[in-house]
Amino acid sequence: MTRMIGPEAEAALDWISLTDAIAAGHERPKALVEDVFLKRDPHTLLNRSAWIEGMGVAVKAATVFPGQDPMVNGAVCLFSDDTGQLEAILDFHLVTKWKTAGDSLLAARRLARPDSEEILIVGAGTVGASLVDAYGAAFPNARFRVWNRTPERAEAFCIDNPEVTLAGDLAEAVGAADIVACATMSSEPVLHGEWLSPGTHVDLIGAYRADMREADDRALTRSRIFVDSRETTMGHIGELKDPLTRGVLTPGDVLADYYEPGAFKRTSDDEITLFKNGGGAHLDLMTARYILDAAGGSVA
Repeated sequence: MTRMIGPEAEAALDWISLTDAIAAGHERPKALVEDVFLKRDPHTLLNRSAWIEGMGVAVKAATVFPGQDPMVNGAVCLFSDDTGQLEAILDFHLVTKWKTAGDSLLAARRLARPDSEEILIVGAGTVGASLVDAYGAAFPNARFRVWNRTPERAEAFCIDNPEVTLAGDLAEAVGAADIVACATMSSEPVLHGEWLSPGTHVDLIGAYRADMREADDRALTRSRIFVDSRETTMGHIGELKDPLTRGVLTPGDVLADYYEPGAFKRTSDDEITLFKNGGGAHLDLMTARYILDAAGGSVA
């Protein structure tokens, strides 16, 4: 019997438990991951598949249609590792929300200063709202600000999320932040490295194609760089592929991914840490399995 897991499962989920599940997933054999992009400009079809021994197979199909509401749609299918049978079809937006923000939260739990309080969200979209919930779970004293290229959207964001205040000048807001989380659809950098203060943790989420950037070269070269997966970020996403291709960075400048927990850590209060959230299919699989278990367990 195939289970249908919808938005109602969210009541059983917890951000800290999810990040623990993602960390545990990286203790299993390394995931087999394959991404396929189809583009019909400006539209994108992204098919992501992952297989982890003992956890199963996830296939996630996502359509990205700028200008539509919602802009991103799709479906997530979870298959048994033992039989290959379809165990569950999960709500796409539920999995994506918890995977994306949970990915960033696990990195922040390891890389951000534990006393971080000032958190800036760059991008007043759906992901930004999820980040407020996720970061608030690990940083209970956090004060949130939001900046958006279109001020009206930032103002609406603050109305929908009353714990968040509006940031006027982006450079000033970045300089005052302990954590800067960028969740935009920008193809050109919106975050400049010269604005960053010592000790800041930078979370880059939005860029998912080779032609997209959220942070400039200076932000990268000032930072100690980490990724969720070397395989799904360095050669595919513009945030890293572009500066690697031009020689601004070398592969060795990416210090660790989640499969290297011993190296995935902050080493001083003054260093700037930067995390690229690539959101690979293995994270969809780990998140889907966590959601299914939290909602009542897998199907035999």
